[in-house]
Amino acid sequence: MALDRNHRYTGEVAYIYAFDVAYDTARKPIRELLGQPVAQFAVDVSKRSPRQLFFYKPQMVRLPPMERIGPLGPVRVERVIKLLPVGAISISVRVPFAVNHVEELVAFHDLQFSNGSLHEEVRRLAQEVIAELGGHLIRPHPQLAEEEAYTVFCLASPVLNAANEPMNAEQWFHAHRRQVAALLTQEEEPERLSKQEAEESTARYLSYYEDDIAVVDWDAALLVDAPQDLDETLYIMELANLQLAELEAYDRLLDEALDRSYRDLGERPLRSRAATLHELREIRIDMARFNDELSNTTKFFGDWHLARLYEKIAGRFHLAEWHRSVDGKLKTLDELYQILKHDQNTRMMLWLEVGIVLLFVIDLVVLVVGLKK
Repeated sequence: MALDRNHRYTGEVAYIYAFDVAYDTARKPIRELLGQPVAQFAVDVSKRSPRQLFFYKPQMVRLPPMERIGPLGPVRVERVIKLLPVGAISISVRVPFAVNHVEELVAFHDLQFSNGSLHEEVRRLAQEVIAELGGHLIRPHPQLAEEEAYTVFCLASPVLNAANEPMNAEQWFHAHRRQVAALLTQEEEPERLSKQEAEESTARYLSYYEDDIAVVDWDAALLVDAPQDLDETLYIMELANLQLAELEAYDRLLDEALDRSYRDLGERPLRSRAATLHELREIRIDMARFNDELSNTTKFFGDWHLARLYEKIAGRFHLAEWHRSVDGKLKTLDELYQILKHDQNTRMMLWLEVGIVLLFVIDLVVLVVGLKK
């Protein structure tokens, strides 16, 4: 995007939406979606990346741009859909801006167009994707669940000082920390924020070159970088957002499985034991597959800067806590499975012993009857 000298800050807002839409997706190629060809996603790595850098590459569709009337006038909206094998889709939307003050970007948080909100448009788009994927989805959810959304404000570098001269990105951040905090927390009046809140919401930041910086909060982030270098950073954020959506979905699935197991064992212990064992075994297999595929999506750690950035975002999203929660519930399910399996084996041994005793009795009866004859 060319720098607009009539405005102090130019760039774009990237809206990232992750939807858990199905249990899994079929492993067969998708040639076309919504009338557009499906391609393999690729990141244009920058000079900071090692030669053997590995990125997980989902299938993607780039939709034609839309013209909309936004908070500051007409805008050209770009949309990209990514399809992932864990039964999820990610929709990213980019909206350009040119402003004189960082505070003006607060209006882009819950973006409203003249004909409705961006949130509504994205949900309709997700429903169209699900309807067209059809047979590619394995056990699709009956209703579209609430999405996990993340907003990234991308300022084109270099940022300018009051004299419109290029400025070090980290120095600019410290000089505008309260305004950045207000932007990330969606506060229209930066001066009302306490010093503690301003420091907390902007505590996780990272800089690599003199002219770039990334500040991450729990539902929004600020990036200052050259436009051509934004893609790889935004993709890391997109993957972390997807992980959060999938972990939340599987946490709900495990809650339902545990409740169902306790209920079945308490109310119908004899009749449901085999069915409960079968369900628990399937869930254990599913979670092993899920953990493997979810970990594959973040194999980009050849680049230590991106790895550190991912750690910052994962900390804000509390991904480690979500993993522990899921692992704890899996451990409980595993213990239930082992108890039921042991109980099933005990019952089988009991019936086997009963059978042996019956055969012994029958042999005795036959022997006694034979002797009498």
